[in-house]
Amino acid sequence: MYSEKMYGYGAKSSIIREIFSYSQARAAVIGKDRIYDYSLGNPSVTAPKEVQEAYRHTLTDMSPLEVHGYTAGPGDMGTRNAIAEDLNERFGTDVTGANIYMTCGAAAALKIAMCALYEEGDELLTLTPFFPEYEVFSESAGYKFKPVTSEYGTFQPDIAKLEEAITEKTKVLLLNSPNNPSGVVYTKEKLKAVARLLQQKTAEYGHQIYIISDEPYRELAYGAEVTFIPKLFRNTIVCYSYSKSLSLPGERIGYVCVQPEMEDADKLYLAVCGAGRALGYVCAPSLAQQVIRQCVKVRPDLQPYIENRNLLYGELTRIGYECIYPDGAFYLCVKAPDGDTERFCEKAKKYDVLMVPGECFAAPGYVRLAYCVDHEMIKRSIPFFEMILEEYRA
Repeated sequence: MYSEKMYGYGAKSSIIREIFSYSQARAAVIGKDRIYDYSLGNPSVTAPKEVQEAYRHTLTDMSPLEVHGYTAGPGDMGTRNAIAEDLNERFGTDVTGANIYMTCGAAAALKIAMCALYEEGDELLTLTPFFPEYEVFSESAGYKFKPVTSEYGTFQPDIAKLEEAITEKTKVLLLNSPNNPSGVVYTKEKLKAVARLLQQKTAEYGHQIYIISDEPYRELAYGAEVTFIPKLFRNTIVCYSYSKSLSLPGERIGYVCVQPEMEDADKLYLAVCGAGRALGYVCAPSLAQQVIRQCVKVRPDLQPYIENRNLLYGELTRIGYECIYPDGAFYLCVKAPDGDTERFCEKAKKYDVLMVPGECFAAPGYVRLAYCVDHEMIKRSIPFFEMILEEYRA
């Protein structure tokens, strides 16, 4: 007999992927230029030229055995050292390659970090809104998953509600800033308050509470400061992906970073290695590791995303929509005109405008628009947003 638990995860597929699949099928019927698909966070900016050149160099000039062979389980040491050096230069840390564990993107990094920390009965907290796979990752690792409602209208951390949610069983607070789905960047003041609260609760309950910082959008911020959380709270595990920053979502490359200042850092790193082993992760893709080694200091071109954000946010608010202003990532949360997201999405679908209802992100009343799309597509879609709103006004 198959696992009922795993069947449940498979049968309840991602609504984001469902909408994307519908978009592909619909485009085959009416043409791609008549579909206004805001469903998937698939970068529309091509990988930087340095990355493309690194792939060419790696494949043509390096030994095929080195490129396609196994690395050590935690990853190629040259790549890990390069990542550590970059983190130290940027954030004033003392990380070494021995603190870095290479993974197949942030999803694998998150699951590995969760499993490395889990003990029977532990709870994992996260702030709303959140990426829906967090629930799958944490519950399958054994945790009781507990969302904590953020401040209404800003989606910044609500410190009072977070304090109410923490119990003696709390082991992990999972944070994501810049945030998916809102694009909100948590302020340093709010994060300092979070750190103080966790330090207080750690002392009160007599055991460590950890932050897992999910940072695939770290480089995608438009003027707002993205605080490096380990500088505020030492017991922070960083999970990173190059999917968004270098436009490499299909390559599945990222890392876990265990800060050397963490309590029992060496043992925790071995627990990360053990979790990767137990989950069947032999090593991250060798080719991608070699490319990252050469491109670790390359940063994304933000201008296309800034132009898309300004156009979409500016036009929708001009028309009369209420939106959460995004300081990072490439997502915009738009409030359904009557609070009914299902009705809003269905009305939009009639015009082939595809959005993701916020309920799957624990953001009821909002929809998410991924604006990592063609700029001209946004322009073409604006009249339809006007028509949709006119239906409500009528």
